[in-house]
Amino acid sequence: MVDWTEYVKFFTGLLAIVNPIGAIPMFLSLTTSQSRRERNRTSLLAATTVLLVLAVSLVMGEAILHFFGITIASFRVAGGILILLIAISMMHAKLSAVKQTEEETLDAAEKDSIAVVPIGLPLLAGPGAISTIILFAHRDSSLTHYLIGGIEILLLAISIWLSFRLAPTIGKLLGKTGINIITRIMGLIIAALGVEFIANGLKQLLPGLAG
Repeated sequence: MVDWTEYVKFFTGLLAIVNPIGAIPMFLSLTTSQSRRERNRTSLLAATTVLLVLAVSLVMGEAILHFFGITIASFRVAGGILILLIAISMMHAKLSAVKQTEEETLDAAEKDSIAVVPIGLPLLAGPGAISTIILFAHRDSSLTHYLIGGIEILLLAISIWLSFRLAPTIGKLLGKTGINIITRIMGLIIAALGVEFIANGLKQLLPGLAG
C-alpha cells in the first residue's frame, strides 16, 4: 500500500527547498529588460530545466553514487548538512551562496539564456533539491514509487512556471516583506528536513545510535 503521507512530506520539503516564491525577486531582476512575451518564455524554459534536471536525478542519481563508491548513509549526512546551510540562509531571508554566487548573479546579465543558467540551475534545481531527489529515489525501487516521484517533480515544475508567469503580480501583492516571511517559513521547514536526513544517515553509519 502506498504511504501517501511520505509522498506529501517529500513534495512539501522539495517545494520548500526550491522555493519558487522566494526566487521571484531574482527572476524579476534578471528579466527586467525582457518583454512580457520573453518573460513568459523564460519562465517556461526555467520550469522545463528544473523538470529535466530533477527527473534525471531521480532516475540516475543513485547509479552515479554507486559509480563513485559513495554510500547512501554518507550522502544523507552530506545532503542534510547542505540543506541546513540553505535553510539558515533562507531563515535570514537571503539567497544561499550554495545556490548562486555573487559572480554568477552579475554574469547572468551578460547571458542570452538566463532561464537555464542561473535561474533553472543552480537557483532552483540546486544541490539541495538534487540531494533530496536522490535520497527519495533510494527509499523504494518499485515502478510506482518512481512514477509518483516523477509526477511530483512535474507538479513542482508547473508551480514554478505559474509562480514566474504571475511574478509581477505576486511581487506587488506580497512585497519584499511578504516574500521574506514566506522564505523564512520555507527555511524552517527544510531545516527540519535537513536534521532528519543527518539523523538517519548517522544511524546507518553508527548503528549504536539507533538504540
